[in-house]
Amino acid sequence: MSNMETHPPEVTCADAHRPRGVEVLGARHVPLGGPRAMTVRRTLPQRARTLIGAWCFADHYGPDDVRLTGGMRVAPHPHIGLQTVSWLFSGEIEHRDSLGVRALVRPGELNLMTGGFGICHSEFSTEETTVLHGMQLWVALPAAHRDAPRDFQHHIPGTVALEGGQARVFLGSLAGDTSPVDTYTPVLGAEITLDAHAVVGLAVDEGFEHGVIVDSGEVAMNGTALRAAELGYAAPGAARLTLENTSGEPARMILLGGPPFDEEIVMWWNFVGRTHEDIVRARQDWQSASDRFGQVEGQEHERLPAPELPNATLTPRRNPASPPADRGEPST
Repeated sequence: MSNMETHPPEVTCADAHRPRGVEVLGARHVPLGGPRAMTVRRTLPQRARTLIGAWCFADHYGPDDVRLTGGMRVAPHPHIGLQTVSWLFSGEIEHRDSLGVRALVRPGELNLMTGGFGICHSEFSTEETTVLHGMQLWVALPAAHRDAPRDFQHHIPGTVALEGGQARVFLGSLAGDTSPVDTYTPVLGAEITLDAHAVVGLAVDEGFEHGVIVDSGEVAMNGTALRAAELGYAAPGAARLTLENTSGEPARMILLGGPPFDEEIVMWWNFVGRTHEDIVRARQDWQSASDRFGQVEGQEHERLPAPELPNATLTPRRNPASPPADRGEPST
C-alpha cells in the first residue's frame, strides 16, 4: 500500500528509552485517495512511537463497503528499504509488481514483498469484493540488506489452537509454529482470535518488544485495556504475554514483535532510507521513471506521482524519553 498523504511527515526512527508496562496508543485517520476514499487507521509511525522491532508502518482498514468508497485503488508506486506485508480479514486485492508478479491477496494468506533497492507495485480490490478489511504493514530492512533484490513471497499459515482461541503465525515463531517466510531481521507477526472471556498466556521471546493492534472486540494486554483500533506496546524483558478478551463476543487482534531496531532510519512517503539524500535520490529516480523501480506491466502510464519534498532537510523524530500517559491520544 502507498502512503497517500500529500504532505507525508519525515520520520527518523531510532531506539530510545523504552517505558515498562503497556503503552496505549490511538490511531490517526488517513484517507487513501480522493473524496470517496477508503480511510485507514494508522498506528505506526506516530509521534509517541515510531518502531516496534523492525515494524515501522501499520495501516488498519475496514470493514469497508466498497460500493460506497470504491475500495482500494492504488496505482503503481515505489518502495525502497523495506518489506511490505499484506494481510486481509475479508475481501480480495490484486497485487501486481515490477518483478512481473500478479497475485491475489486473500484472507488468511500472507503476501510479502521486498523493496530493497527499489520496486514498484499496484493494489486494486477485485470486482468480486464487497467488504474490504485488513492490515498493511512494513518492516524496515537493516543496513546490511537495505539494497536487497526485489522479491515476493506467498504463504498460507495453518491455524494453531490456543486455549480459548487460535492463532495464524504469518512471520516468525509463536505457540509452537514457525513461518517459513524469509525476513532480514527477526520479527513476529500473527493474527490471534479469542473466544468470549478467554484468557491466553503466550510464551514470547523476552528480547522482543511487542505490539497488539485490536481489530475487533475488547482486549486486555498484560492487564491493560485496549479498544478496537488501538495499539498496545510492551517493552522487552518478559517471557510471557497475557491476552484477555474482556467482552462477551469474539475478539481479533494482530500481534507484532521483534528485538529493538538499533539503527536510525529516515522514513518519508513510501521510502525507508538512512539520510535525507537517500530520500531525495529515490524520489528523483521515481519521478524520472528510471530503471531503478521497473514498471508494472499494463499499468505503465498510471504511476502515482511522489509528493513534494518539504523545503528543509528531513529531520529526526524519536520515541519519547519519558513514559507516556496510560492512554495515548491519536497523533497528528
